[in-house]
Amino acid sequence: MKPFRVKEIAFLGLAALLAGCGAQHSGADRAETASAPPPQQQFSKSAESPVEPEAAPEPAEPTSGETYDAIEDNPFELVGSNPLSTFSIDVDTASYSNLRRFINNGQRPPKDAVRIEELINYFTYEYPQPTDDRPFSIDTETAATPWNSKHQLVRIALQGKKIASENLPPSNLVFLFDVSGSMNDPNKLPLLKSGFRMLVNELNAEDRVSIVVYAGAAGVVLPPTPGSEKETILEAIDNLNAGGSTAGGEGIQLAYKLAQENFLEAGNNRVILASDGDFNVGISSDTELVKLIEGERDKGVFLTTLGFGSGNLQDAKMEKLANKGNGNYAYIDNELEARKVLVTEMGGTLLTIAKDVKIQVAFNPEKVQAYRLIGYENRRLQTQDFEDDTKDAGELGAGHTVTALYEVIPVGAPLDVEVAENPAPEPNPDISFEDNALMQVNLRYKEPQGSESQLLSSTVADEGGSFETASENLKFAAAVASYGMILRDSPYKGDASLEQALNLAQESQGVDLDGYRAEFIRLIQSSEKLVK
Repeated sequence: MKPFRVKEIAFLGLAALLAGCGAQHSGADRAETASAPPPQQQFSKSAESPVEPEAAPEPAEPTSGETYDAIEDNPFELVGSNPLSTFSIDVDTASYSNLRRFINNGQRPPKDAVRIEELINYFTYEYPQPTDDRPFSIDTETAATPWNSKHQLVRIALQGKKIASENLPPSNLVFLFDVSGSMNDPNKLPLLKSGFRMLVNELNAEDRVSIVVYAGAAGVVLPPTPGSEKETILEAIDNLNAGGSTAGGEGIQLAYKLAQENFLEAGNNRVILASDGDFNVGISSDTELVKLIEGERDKGVFLTTLGFGSGNLQDAKMEKLANKGNGNYAYIDNELEARKVLVTEMGGTLLTIAKDVKIQVAFNPEKVQAYRLIGYENRRLQTQDFEDDTKDAGELGAGHTVTALYEVIPVGAPLDVEVAENPAPEPNPDISFEDNALMQVNLRYKEPQGSESQLLSSTVADEGGSFETASENLKFAAAVASYGMILRDSPYKGDASLEQALNLAQESQGVDLDGYRAEFIRLIQSSEKLVK
């Protein structure tokens, strides 16, 4: 396959027009129609740059071209009619860094841009490493709910086995870069190039890197190259330029073709798509793209998506593609985030240790009258999906942590919230709960190349403790959850307030070597003028 010269790529959109291949507007035209901010606008704040509460917000950027899937907060469910709660895990973090972009720019994020589970799972927690041959451990905890003391808050957490970078298997990576006109802003292609330079410096001779780009058409700018040939790879990245329309579908097809041609049986085979998510030439419908990605997923090539920029970020599409591709979705708003995703957490980003991970919780009707899963709205599954090994679910990367919170109303407590009506109540499962058991957590997962799931079970005891005695893990997760509910103006936020979230976050900041929790505290402080 003959690679394109990089300069040719910048003119592919124009060439397509001259050849009569389409009537698409160029990315530059699209940028001028008001979705994207002017090139000189960029985000100057970072995780190491505190945002003082009294500082005047920066000018707001237009977001009319951005798309987010609608989210309705999970309701409270009665155990008598809905005794089981089933969902897929989620290790995406894009919502948090995207939210940070809005807050740092003096804007309250759109309600549907706030996915609470992604906010919680952005942070690492001190969970125990697995001690057996399982790829992850399970850790649980209960305490009173800080925004409603009559309720209980239950934490269910998974800790993926950590694997040192030098022990990672070799990788067959295809970088799929959007170089269309819409990527011409400083917080798009220039930031993309900076981030991938960091990743390239972490690769070794056993790794292979290919680079595919797409604008008006798609092409190979770097054939498979050993990770030790860093100058060659970095030169190809440095020479990228933006221009043309967006043949994203064609680019994905070409990237998967390269990945399959260089498939490593005992390695990590992955396409990393970096884009603002805009697809307007060739295969562009979600249905077509998902069908393609699911087929390649089943052949062992996974997909990670990285979102960049503002004004026309196609968040909904980027999240959906990663979900279907057995990968994860992150949003990169600055160089520190690029380092976090592509260097610090490279093992989790690039190496899947368990796939199709599902959780099903059975509540003890003698202890619980109602419950609510906080977040994971677009990850909920049907009861029968839990034992269906053909049903796709989330993936867990090396070192990843996953945290899920349930708000539980104990038997005997006042039912002081609205509950969902279930016209077709489900029978209680045939479970003999242990003494003092609040719930039973069942979990299914597959090995990365496996097709049959394995079952794990864990009992959560009714500890009934006060929130003051809860662990730092639970307190910080609760602070993040309450902050997310406030930004979403959730009908279930109870007595949650920014002041309460701030106090909880400060109390549970703990050892914070990377400064992520300190930055979260600053975000809460910066939100005071945005939340009325």
